[in-house]
Amino acid sequence: MLNYIIKRIWSAIAVIFVVSFITYFVLMFIPGDAAQLILGTDATAEQLAELRTAMGLDRPWLIQYAEWLAGLIRLDFGTSYLYGSSVLELIIERLPVTFSVAFFSMLIASVIAIVLGVVSAIHKNKFIDYFSRSIMQLGSALPSFWIGMIFIVFFGLKLKWFPISDYVPMSEGFLSYLKCLVMPCTVLAIGEVGTLIRAVRTSMIDTLEQDYMEMAKVKGLRSKTVYFKYALRNAMIAPINVFGMQFAKLMGGTVVIESVFSLPGLGRLLLVSVEQRDLVLLQGIVMFITLVVVLASLAVDIAVMLLNPRIRAKEGGEQ
Repeated sequence: MLNYIIKRIWSAIAVIFVVSFITYFVLMFIPGDAAQLILGTDATAEQLAELRTAMGLDRPWLIQYAEWLAGLIRLDFGTSYLYGSSVLELIIERLPVTFSVAFFSMLIASVIAIVLGVVSAIHKNKFIDYFSRSIMQLGSALPSFWIGMIFIVFFGLKLKWFPISDYVPMSEGFLSYLKCLVMPCTVLAIGEVGTLIRAVRTSMIDTLEQDYMEMAKVKGLRSKTVYFKYALRNAMIAPINVFGMQFAKLMGGTVVIESVFSLPGLGRLLLVSVEQRDLVLLQGIVMFITLVVVLASLAVDIAVMLLNPRIRAKEGGEQ
């Protein structure tokens, strides 16, 4: 088991290194002069040269990348050209918004997915199963920005149940905080629920077809005990990986929703960095999201291994 964890950690480090290499060079070699963007078109040649020297842009690219990578290891993501503040501070400042949206979206989607996935598997090829599969297709097909606009018009402007743009931090009132997150989280959950239902349904059907489930039924155990004490507990091991990766994806994939609902999260900050060509900020956000996704994947893999005796036995045999 220890060898497996060590291998996964080295694999995670390798992924982070490769992404850092690609991110740095793709963004650094796109057209445009960072010094010109900061000083504007009225800057003189001397001012531009002085700023390039201060930023290290006149040094070889390999040295620039090595210094940037060393900064990442120290959690120094650089200083934003646009805001004049530490990139890490800007990320931490907006992280609670994005985390809240991702967390509550996954919570809503997970509850719906587990209920519909389990019921759909138990009543395979019946009405509820066809209904669940329809939900899967709708959730995957409908674009989130379109659903978001419908929610804003109907629930925000017409019924006035929820605010359409004002974000309220938790410190200013928990109920107001939840109220401003209902619409964006529900919209994001609709987009994720199809994938999660499919994962739960498939795993539950596979579990129900196992021999030990038939033995439980033959012994006369109540259906509730068979389905929820034995089947669901074993069936949820496989979908954990999907749930974890979907949550990690949401941490870096809320740009559209944060823009539609005017939420001051990482997605909006990422969009601003692209619009204003703040390459240092853009690189920092990309690498931060990469770290979140890689660490989430690592945590999920280890959790699945600890919960699944077959994987533990396999890894133990390989050692």
